[in-house]
Amino acid sequence: MASQNIDSAAELLGKARTGDFAAFQLLIESLQPRVYGLAMRMLRSTHDAEDVTQQTFVALIEHIDSFREESSLATWLLKIATNFALKILRRRKTVSMSSFSDITKEDSYGDLPHPDFIAPWTQTAPQIAERHEFQVELERALDGLDEKYRSVFVLRDIEQLSVRDTAEALGLTESTVKVRLLRARLMLREEMTRRFGDPEQSLRSDHNHE
Repeated sequence: MASQNIDSAAELLGKARTGDFAAFQLLIESLQPRVYGLAMRMLRSTHDAEDVTQQTFVALIEHIDSFREESSLATWLLKIATNFALKILRRRKTVSMSSFSDITKEDSYGDLPHPDFIAPWTQTAPQIAERHEFQVELERALDGLDEKYRSVFVLRDIEQLSVRDTAEALGLTESTVKVRLLRARLMLREEMTRRFGDPEQSLRSDHNHE
């Protein structure tokens, strides 16, 4: 089934390049949810996410002949969308131009955050992940992450881009991507444990910071 989807996408791309508007529309319909989802998770704004989605597909129209197929079309578009999203983030007063590319002591494996709340989950991870409530809480937890961590997590763990593609999209080194991803996972894991962990079996409480 997966190979059929890939062949179909490749066929649509070929037709779109010859000026087949219907094929181009089908490409947009198939890829738009992922592009919008990425933009929404990075920007947390419906208006900005819609702008990024529109800009991304305008870029596709303008540069479809320059796509060299070194990666999937989806990966290529997600990189373009990420670039547009970063421009918006950098225009916001709360995000400096260097917040993504500057390497700080937090971008090393030293001084990784230690969890303040450790407890087994009330159900297995796959069981909890299937619950709508989990998705809602995950989105809420993503809201609480600094943009530089949220962007890496979204590209790498949600959109499943490779470390290399994530680094290229964000203008970072691969080692920095790996460290920021680890930090994001640790922070999200603790937030989700607070929601779905069993407080009666917790090893450390919120009040034990000594």
